[in-house]
Amino acid sequence: MSLRAGFIGLGNQGKPIAAHLAPAGFETTVYDIVPEPVRELVAGGARAAATPRELGAAADIVGICVPEDDHVRAVVYGDDGLLAGMGAGGVILIHSTVMPETAAEIAEAASATNVAVMDACVTGGAARAANKQLTYLIGGPEAALETARPYFEATTEVPIVYAGELGNGAKLKLCINLITYIQWAAAYESMALARAIGLPQEVLEEAGRSNGQITDLMTTYLLSHKVPDEAKSSEGFQSLMRSHMNIAEKDLAWALQLARKAGVALPVGGLVSQSMARLYNVEDEWRR
Repeated sequence: MSLRAGFIGLGNQGKPIAAHLAPAGFETTVYDIVPEPVRELVAGGARAAATPRELGAAADIVGICVPEDDHVRAVVYGDDGLLAGMGAGGVILIHSTVMPETAAEIAEAASATNVAVMDACVTGGAARAANKQLTYLIGGPEAALETARPYFEATTEVPIVYAGELGNGAKLKLCINLITYIQWAAAYESMALARAIGLPQEVLEEAGRSNGQITDLMTTYLLSHKVPDEAKSSEGFQSLMRSHMNIAEKDLAWALQLARKAGVALPVGGLVSQSMARLYNVEDEWRR
């Protein structure tokens, strides 16, 4: 019997993950509200579903990679939702960065039809996803992990990080993202200072790379600040950067919310969360 996989959310990171499934031998079904990435995946061997329910009926393991908690709920619940189509023994992998409570809520709803849920958060970005260098941060039942292992092995060559019980994948991802965005702020401010005092950005990067303080990811981040000013103001650039900013602001808001519940102060994270428009070159007077 062929392994059957489904994937919902073919965006910046979701599409390259899903693209590995059909070539790995999975009978693959995909869904997205935007038609173009669906057509691309169909050309690569997948089939398109008209609804999440249809996808669920055709898959045993389903990855979800949509922007926010409410988007996850939208594709899982309802008459046309994923749970209305999936059969007993199926596994839902939530790749989206969500609150741990969201994963627990969906797992409880899925248990009524004997479908398992894991918060299998992803980190690494689109390029790493395309090159099978993505890192999975996973929480949930070990039995479901073993069921989904062929899916993980098909989409990354990097060892997965199993964080334990359901919700721990989401918690770990929010902690990792906190590091990421604080790094962005450090890179941005050092670059701004270097430019202001007459040092070329390339010299700063060379020095930071030499002593290890500027990482590969920080170097990639700094590329956006080498774009000419005219291009930065273009509609395409602004739309892309705004989408990144919105996700970053959401992720940091979730991290700060977790910290508040845990009674932990994150003063640097709080400041960085108010600086994302500047960090992403977004032209928004209210956020800058």
